[in-house]
Amino acid sequence: MALIVQKYGGTSVADADRIKNVARRITQAKDRGDQVVVVVSAMGDTTDELIKLAYQINDRPDERELDMLLSTGEIISCTLLAMALEAMGYEAISLSGAQAGIRTDSTYSRARIQKVDPERIIRELEKGNIVIVAGFQGITDGMDITTLGRGGSDTTAVALAASLEAEVCQIYTDVEGVYTADPRIVPEAQPLAEIGYEEMLEMATYGAKVIHPRAVELGELFNVPILVASSFTDSPGTLIHGGVSMEVRNKVRGIAHDLDVAKITVVGVPDRPGIAAAIFESLAKANISIDTIVQNASINNITDLTFTVARSQLSKAMAVVKPIAQSIGARECVSDSKLGKVSIIGTGMQNTPGYAARMFGTLSEQGINIQLITTSEIRITCIIDEARVKDAVRVLHQAFELET
Repeated sequence: MALIVQKYGGTSVADADRIKNVARRITQAKDRGDQVVVVVSAMGDTTDELIKLAYQINDRPDERELDMLLSTGEIISCTLLAMALEAMGYEAISLSGAQAGIRTDSTYSRARIQKVDPERIIRELEKGNIVIVAGFQGITDGMDITTLGRGGSDTTAVALAASLEAEVCQIYTDVEGVYTADPRIVPEAQPLAEIGYEEMLEMATYGAKVIHPRAVELGELFNVPILVASSFTDSPGTLIHGGVSMEVRNKVRGIAHDLDVAKITVVGVPDRPGIAAAIFESLAKANISIDTIVQNASINNITDLTFTVARSQLSKAMAVVKPIAQSIGARECVSDSKLGKVSIIGTGMQNTPGYAARMFGTLSEQGINIQLITTSEIRITCIIDEARVKDAVRVLHQAFELET
């Protein structure tokens, strides 16, 4: 008998029929003799609809109240799933994040899990219950409800799997696993049977939407195997784990892309100590995440500083940076929101020449201009015009022979 954690996304529980389908999948594991803990997201577009409703009521809703509101989406889906299981003759209990022992910090809308106290879950499993937990939420030491931000249910599932020492965390979604590229853009994209934590973290961070990076980080930290599979088919899915065989390390594993990119350039910056710190410390205090940073070589003690942010944070970032740019005597502060990024990812790139040259040459042959470049040991990312991102994904997938 194994203890497993399953997570079902919003599309998997979007309506009554899909909730019943999920219930049937859960009972298959229960019938094998496994103990089952299930994490669910809100039904379909419920979270977006609740946010829209909140802003119709108040154009600046209080963050605490907004988290209270948004947490109800997952409560609805987990209780309905428990009811579906009970109707099928199985013992089940629904728990909120707080009841499941998920403790977070007090950062509303993007809280971090500080610890998980699984005692209640363990007691319910010992009673023979299937335990259904509302994802995306937790509770502070002051007993306030918080939400975990984008991908929060994935993070909830892996955190519970780690705390319960589960055999595996199964993430069920509307895709059949991790592919070498987005199959909607590259029909020839191939499913991956397995992938390492490091490669998956880069894929998820740089555009692959199948699982959130925070969940992959937790999986690697606590060595939790994560299976990503479809809740609508019986495909084997992709296993994310730490013991990937040597054979898969001989080339690029996948192409990731992301259209949520905006660029800010502070032009004519005085090249003296403390300038970059003044800009990026202010952005950090405003909770604005920075990705690529490039500073040009100084000419006559004047330089340009360029960095990228998510498009959704562009206006907020510009509001922070413009006053600083004026105060330090920079010439101007400009932005561009019509950008995207494309990345090649694979552990086979470590200490092996030629990958950058092939990537840049392939893009050049297609007339795709590279604006910025950022790298890690196993990734090369190019910032390009958003209109050419899909073209870039296709030609790179072919150039690195990922269709075979």
